Amino acid sequence: MHLLAFGLNHNSASIDVRERAAFTAERLENAILNLTARKDVSEATILSTCNRTEIYCRQQSAGSDSIHSWISEYSGLSPKEINDSVYLFPNDQAVKHAFRVASGLDSMVLGEPQILGQMKDAFAVAHRAGATGKILNRMFQHTFSVAKQVRTDTSVGTNAVSVAYAAVDLAKRLFNDLSSKVVLLIGAGETIELVARHLLQNGVKQIIVANRSIERAENLAREIRSEAISLGEIPARLYEADIVVASTASTLPILGKGAVESAIKKRKHRPMFMVDLAVPRDIESEVSSLRDVYLYTVDDLADVIDQNMNARKEAAIEAEKIIDLQVVRFMRWLNSLNSVPTVRSFRREIEEIRKRELDRAIKRLQSGTNPEDVLERLSRNLTGKFSHLPSKALRKADESGNAQLIGAMKTLFNLENE
Repeated sequence: MHLLAFGLNHNSASIDVRERAAFTAERLENAILNLTARKDVSEATILSTCNRTEIYCRQQSAGSDSIHSWISEYSGLSPKEINDSVYLFPNDQAVKHAFRVASGLDSMVLGEPQILGQMKDAFAVAHRAGATGKILNRMFQHTFSVAKQVRTDTSVGTNAVSVAYAAVDLAKRLFNDLSSKVVLLIGAGETIELVARHLLQNGVKQIIVANRSIERAENLAREIRSEAISLGEIPARLYEADIVVASTASTLPILGKGAVESAIKKRKHRPMFMVDLAVPRDIESEVSSLRDVYLYTVDDLADVIDQNMNARKEAAIEAEKIIDLQVVRFMRWLNSLNSVPTVRSFRREIEEIRKRELDRAIKRLQSGTNPEDVLERLSRNLTGKFSHLPSKALRKADESGNAQLIGAMKTLFNLENE
């Protein structure tokens, strides 16, 4: 039994590689089932966000060859691209990595809370698909508990900083005052909702929400008192937007260079600030070449994010201590499973001895033997048979000088030298 965390993130891989390795919600369950159909993989969960794609799995053997070949086949990434971009964490390191990710310690934004919800969703998909079992079920429940403890017992999650916050902060640097700006939000998920709330806190009064599902756009628009439109209406309305923030699950770009170029002409070249928070990207990269357009991707936000981290760094040190302690506790439980078959076999053997001796004792009682004699013989037989094999093994250990086994026997039976 071997645990493995295999993945790539914003630190190890470029946005181009991350795009190709990403799993949309629609294909996630099929991918998990495809992975666990492999002979060596007995349990698996796939976490795929804009900043990372990670596979947590239980394997029958050590090593990552099976996962390497699977991700290459499924994503189309070459073996070299995978080797250059991925990280591997076996066993206790995999557990620690999961704890750190869920606690926000491995995020682009230290301590950001979104990743915990994303990890819970990823586990829920795998669990519903029947791709998790005793080990990953326990590991992820422990992971969520550790993340909660980190956020409760440390200040690593205070002074909210996120990719959404960084996007709005960058817009403030460009425009100074956001209150008079028109904002177009493309998407209606959690990230866009966070962006919207940060915008409102910064005085933005006019927001347009565009989404493939107009119903979801309308739901968010009602919450933030804004306007909802469909994706098809974007080209006609794009010129109104001073700020565009996109974050959808689309596999193809929502905005192309041509549409943005037309909007800029209608705006008479007034600056347009655009942030693409999606992976795969929602805005074609060629848009960045247009004059008066300032396009940023999630990777470009790194510098902005760094400036908001100082308050959380000391708290992260305390969080790491909590995680280290919890890794030890989880691994104790995991390692204890190795003894389960031996304990079951031992108890089965003892139970067989007990039944045989009890049957003999009952027959003696039925034949009229004195009950006291029956009990005395029963107790002697049980004692002798229970101690026979351990005593035999102990004598052999003494003859061969196996001090380790002798020491183990003393520990098992709480013995002291005479």
